[in-house]
Amino acid sequence: MACDNNDLVERLLECENELKNREDDLRTWTDSMGELCEIEDAFEPDERKKLHGKTILDIGTDCVKPLYIALKYEPAKIVGINEGLSIYSFASTLEQKSKLFTKTEIRLYKCSFFDKETLGKILKKGKEARFDFILVSNTLHHLRTGECVAGKRDKKHDCERDETEKNCIYRFEEQEIFRALLELGKRVIVYESFDPNARDNDKVRGRGGYFTTKEWKETFKNLSERYRVEFITPLRCHLDKKGLDSLTATLRQVDCICFYVEGKNVELHNQMTETSNQTNR
Repeated sequence: MACDNNDLVERLLECENELKNREDDLRTWTDSMGELCEIEDAFEPDERKKLHGKTILDIGTDCVKPLYIALKYEPAKIVGINEGLSIYSFASTLEQKSKLFTKTEIRLYKCSFFDKETLGKILKKGKEARFDFILVSNTLHHLRTGECVAGKRDKKHDCERDETEKNCIYRFEEQEIFRALLELGKRVIVYESFDPNARDNDKVRGRGGYFTTKEWKETFKNLSERYRVEFITPLRCHLDKKGLDSLTATLRQVDCICFYVEGKNVELHNQMTETSNQTNR
């Protein structure tokens, strides 16, 4: 009888774990749809040609946005990378089955943005020198490479005692990261949702602490000096000094932001193209 009870308990635990996995999968699909509603306007404003024939590198992919984007806009190719790809049980099926109902080529790989060797092989295999768009959704705060700043926020923190670096929070070096991102693509689109009172369970070796308002302000200031930065949400604005002041005041009141970054020479090219188009009309 005891043996039967143990078997029943094990089966119930298995069912509970399976239900939890299904709930997580469903949350991924629904959250992704909501996030894409904010992100899609950062690609191109012209609905007639939006993303048609374009290429996208999705860094930290949730495996779902590539499918949604492919179904709605049919870009030529979407490559998704995520060092934790295995948590998405449906990734392989989605990649294979997507060929049945979209012309977009979707490729998903287990790879870290920091793994230059593996990423290089992926790009070489796909014959992609540079993408039209780089999508960084809920991933930018994981791209921390600087020194640990956890001690400044918690005086009890000791990096030497925390050998796993589980509680470390590295400083975000925006100049280095965006230089690397813009080497991979013409426009970098960033979406971040955050809750300062919640713990990010996806933390890996100290890369994962949510950005503070101070970090955002410093990042935006440095980016606006070097690149063209355009905000989609929480307000549409070009990130100059006036835009930065308005944005900083708004950041404390919102739980998500979306913006894109590209070289200033791209802005000049876009202005010349628009002027030429108006002249020809």
